[in-house]
Amino acid sequence: GAQGANRLRFTDRFERFTTKAPGFAGGYLLAKSLGLELANNSAAGYDATDSDGIRYQIKGRRVTPENPSRQLGAIRNLDEKDFDFLAAVVFDEHYSILDAVIVPHELVGEYGSYRKHVNAHVLHLRGAILDDVRVKDFREQIVV
Repeated sequence: GAQGANRLRFTDRFERFTTKAPGFAGGYLLAKSLGLELANNSAAGYDATDSDGIRYQIKGRRVTPENPSRQLGAIRNLDEKDFDFLAAVVFDEHYSILDAVIVPHELVGEYGSYRKHVNAHVLHLRGAILDDVRVKDFREQIVV
């Protein structure tokens, strides 16, 4: 009945919110920890800038036993170079930080792959990219 429909609507909204929560949490933590200024929502291709005007696209991912994927959200228009660095945080299911890295723009293309069906590059934050000397690990700098 109506109660079941309301529960389904709530569940759907909750699911949509919680899938965005890692991005919001990542953006907040990165901005606070790295001294970045979050851009307004209309800024195409980047989420924050530092005091020198360097542009950061921010991605957050939460891994759980049910969904252990470390694939970051879609990275669109990579060739436009709308950002200088990708800043990414991977959380565990309890929002403890597993990885926090800053990836130069050119490495996104090197380690990521273009997926035509989403019209974007996808990047998995695991393996060789985490060992690349050009990637900066900043877990120790995170201020909660």
